[in-house]
Order: sequence, then structure tokens, then C-alpha cells
Amino acid sequence: MKKQTKIDENRKKIFAVQMNAKIGDKKENFKKLKQLIDRDVRNADIIVLPEVWTCGWSPKIFQETAEEINNSETIQFLSNIAKEQNSWIIGGSFITKCGENYYNSCPVLNRQGKLVAVYSKNHLFSYYGCDEGKFVKAGKNPVIVNIEGIMVGLTICYDIRFPEIYRAYRKAGADLFINCAAWGLQKPIPWECMTRSRAVENQTYMVAITQSGHIEDDEWNIGHSRIIDYKGETVSEIKDQKEGAMVAVLDFKPMYEFREKCTCMKDIKETYEVKYEENILA
Repeated sequence: MKKQTKIDENRKKIFAVQMNAKIGDKKENFKKLKQLIDRDVRNADIIVLPEVWTCGWSPKIFQETAEEINNSETIQFLSNIAKEQNSWIIGGSFITKCGENYYNSCPVLNRQGKLVAVYSKNHLFSYYGCDEGKFVKAGKNPVIVNIEGIMVGLTICYDIRFPEIYRAYRKAGADLFINCAAWGLQKPIPWECMTRSRAVENQTYMVAITQSGHIEDDEWNIGHSRIIDYKGETVSEIKDQKEGAMVAVLDFKPMYEFREKCTCMKDIKETYEVKYEENILA
């Protein structure tokens, strides 16, 4: 049994694992993830995984890979890792089934391997020939998790285009944002700008972890995962397509002090009523 680590509410050591999932091969993806964690992760407080790492980014196969959350081999697999590593796990996402509905869901497990929360992707990407919304339903609510005193807001990939969800998390007390993605190689500027912007505009740490490598046909993942601080500085990153874990020790005390000095959240108006040109002199 691993020795219980002393919990520091102001500091968290985070490992985020970038990997290339093999389309439709859950067994192979389990094996690869375990190898990467055993090789690269040491004394983590939180381990973060990318979107649909169990099956790869291919919406047309999502439903055939789906699992019921209460009888899930993915949850059992992650539970074993959490206990072995004595770490919290933010499990990227996998496809879940509830009744007749399917979801792209992010599980959170504590150090004891217990499932404590599930977030289902609120915004589904169904553009440019991609049809995620045809195969899964959108989740209804944002989900925030208290990880040993740190409030963590969960998002998945396309959610990053909606600053409203991040502002809602910040108002609810978020200290850390997670975006688990399988982001396309052809969209580097949105990935760079929006992951950084969500951190800066909310004065909040951001872990933006995506898959790397080939998807299928002429599609590739971007493979540029980053951990960004509350001022927009990159504190850890994997710049290329390699598979492995990036690590950062996040110190939240300076973030809280910065928020006290730069209280821009207090300047947010309750409403922003837009006036049209013909009415501005009325």
C-alpha cells in the first residue's frame, strides 16, 4: 500500500497524459495508458487524461464502445490506477449509456479509487463533417469538484468555445479549469487563444490536455497540451506529438493574492443591455 501523502490545500502536483488512442481498440488503449502512467507519473495529486482516450475520436463508433457508469470496465481500470498511484484521476472522457441515451462523459475518482463525480460534455461538435451530436446527447449542467480544498471546473474539448461555462465556474468558486480534448490539428489558433483566454479572463489555472497523433484518414490530433497559470503564462507543455505526461506543481496561494489585488470580477455588471444605434441618444 502506498504511503498516504500529506495534503497541502494550496499546492497540487498535476500530471496530464497526452496520448494517441487507437480507434475502437479499448484493450490496446488501456494498455498504452497504463504504460505511460507507470513510466512518467510519480507522486501525483491529480492525474488528468484526454477526451475519448478509450476509443479515439470517431463519433460513428461511440455507441458501440459505450458503458453503463455503474458497470464500467473503464471506471474499474481507472479506480485501480487511482489506488496504485494514490492520486485523484480526472478521467478524460469515455462514452456512457444511460437508458437509451449516450453521453461523452468525464469521470472523477478520488485517491481511494471511488467515483465521486461525472461531467457530461455540454456542447457537442457537429460541424465541418463531424457529427458528434448525432451519436451522443449533450449534458445538462456544469460540474465542479472539490479536490482536497481546490475547486475544479470540468469541461471537454468544444466546451472551450463557450466562455459562459467558465465564467459560471469562476462565480461558483473555481480555482482550476480542466479541458480534456481531442483537438484537431487544423485548428491551432483557437486552441492556443481560447485555452489561454479562459485562464486569463477568470484568473484561474487551466489544464488543457488533448490527444496527439493520427486519428484516421487525413485527420490528426493537434498534440499541443499545456498547463496555463492565472496570468496566462504556460507553466508546462508538450509542444509536439509525443506521448507522455507533462507535470506542474500549482501553487494556489499566489493566485488568491493576485485576485485580491486585481479585483476585476467585482467589475462585472449584472446585465449588459445592448442599445441599437437609433436609440443611443434617447
